[in-house]
Amino acid sequence: MNTHKNARTTVHGRLLMVRRVIEEKQPVAMVAADLGTSPNTVYKWLRRWRAGGELSLHDRSSAPARQRRTAPEKVAEVERLRRQRMSSPAIARHLSMPVSTVTGILRRLGLSRLKALEPVVPVVRYEREKPGELLHLDTKKLGRIGGIGHRITGRRSGNINRHRGIGWDYLHVCIDDASRLAYTEILPDDRKESAVAFLGRAITWFGRHGVSVQRIMTDNGNCYRSHLFRQACAAAGLRHLRTKPYTPRTNGKAERFIQTVMRECAYAKPFHSSAERSAALPVWLHDYNQHRPHTALNGKPPISRLALNNLLGNDS
Repeated sequence: MNTHKNARTTVHGRLLMVRRVIEEKQPVAMVAADLGTSPNTVYKWLRRWRAGGELSLHDRSSAPARQRRTAPEKVAEVERLRRQRMSSPAIARHLSMPVSTVTGILRRLGLSRLKALEPVVPVVRYEREKPGELLHLDTKKLGRIGGIGHRITGRRSGNINRHRGIGWDYLHVCIDDASRLAYTEILPDDRKESAVAFLGRAITWFGRHGVSVQRIMTDNGNCYRSHLFRQACAAAGLRHLRTKPYTPRTNGKAERFIQTVMRECAYAKPFHSSAERSAALPVWLHDYNQHRPHTALNGKPPISRLALNNLLGNDS
């Protein structure tokens, strides 16, 4: 155990006390005065040395020999109330216990955070066997660009480079579950008419690549829940799947693709206008589909899955 930096005595000083009193027969008061401590301290170390020898002169642990523990049935009651999502103060009031005690029990039980009360949902990863079996659709708001802003130019005085209230563009994405082949457009809104028109162009685009679409998956956005979108799916012979509310991971491939678009294209460099950004998207998308290595495809581009599918005779 480390000795306090301002300690009057160390193990060696305590042993010196004992030897001067026991072996040299010096008075306790004189030994205390020489070592700059009190007679009571000298007597204390003498008692310990007589009780246990030299090892008893070392520092002892400050932890109490006996610790008061909450009764197991009380701990069980705290856990039961916590699993009913009661807070620590509420449990303390209900059981007439100190809040600090309840908090310590919950910390030892691993229930101090609310997320510990939620059941752990196992991650289910899936991938369709053939291209076209399932397409993931989603949208993402993009702030319109009226010029390079002050974060890049560094000019903040007055209203220079400030473009408030110029509205939003909407990135519509469609990605194939099996091949990760993607089709995107930047449109002025995410209304049902735009979503239906985008779906039609996406199906046509995939058809040119030899992909026959069977199902689509979307979230519960207004445009995807509209009667017009439902009619468009029925007319195209598509089965429409929607994700569970507040569960974006169900449509995770589209969510992840949007992150890639944002990082590598939409916000990859400063654009002078929204039109310039929109013009850069098809160039990036061609590279993504034809050349960019994809980690989920063993470092190959999405188009490689279509080529392999055609060689196996699975293309419809």
